[in-house]
Amino acid sequence: MAMLEIKDLEVYYGMIAAIKGISFEVNEGEVIALIGSNGAGKTTTLQTITGMLTPKSGSIIFEGEDISKVPGHKIVSMGMAHVPEGRRVFSQLTVLENLRLGAYTRTNKAEIAESLEKVYNSFPRLKERRHQLAGTLSGGEQQMLAMGRALMSRPRIILMDEPSMGLSPIFVGEIFNIIEKVSAEGTTVLLVEQNAKKALSIADRAYVLETGNIVLSGNANDLMNDDSVRKAYLGE
Repeated sequence: MAMLEIKDLEVYYGMIAAIKGISFEVNEGEVIALIGSNGAGKTTTLQTITGMLTPKSGSIIFEGEDISKVPGHKIVSMGMAHVPEGRRVFSQLTVLENLRLGAYTRTNKAEIAESLEKVYNSFPRLKERRHQLAGTLSGGEQQMLAMGRALMSRPRIILMDEPSMGLSPIFVGEIFNIIEKVSAEGTTVLLVEQNAKKALSIADRAYVLETGNIVLSGNANDLMNDDSVRKAYLGE
């Protein structure tokens, strides 16, 4: 059974269909990339899965349970975390305060402290800047903080929306190394990413979304070598 299964999902903004009956699945331990151009419906898909938007029809099955009508905060406590597009850190709080907010669904202080150390090991820069206001961090550091905050909920699956957006090439490389590390440590990853080449390079499988429809899917390496994908998304 898939860890996350999306079946015939439809999402509307008013009268406009943003997602038109898509189906896909994410198996435990996989890195799945969702690629497509701006306006394809990638962010809408993630927001619907994590309870920020309500689907018109279809189902979202997470570990055997339909969560399509479950509120977002409860979905977090079930083991799903979301790193939103644009990072959205709390700029007037310190790095440490932001990280602690990521553990708001948890009560065991010893386990929270353990998770904090784990995040610091993955993101040494956050440890260095733990007493600094989040708003004073660089874009790349804020992205690390958004990822670290999501990991503080100890998720079984993490959904990341455009983690490399607006970052310098050095930070892009660093962020993707961290995503690979998160995966290697046992967290399943669903990745929405404009940088299709980078996303496909670390993914197991991928789905191509166009105007609310999945038009292609398969092994990430196969899609990397698919002529239509190379032309449309890899700039080749």
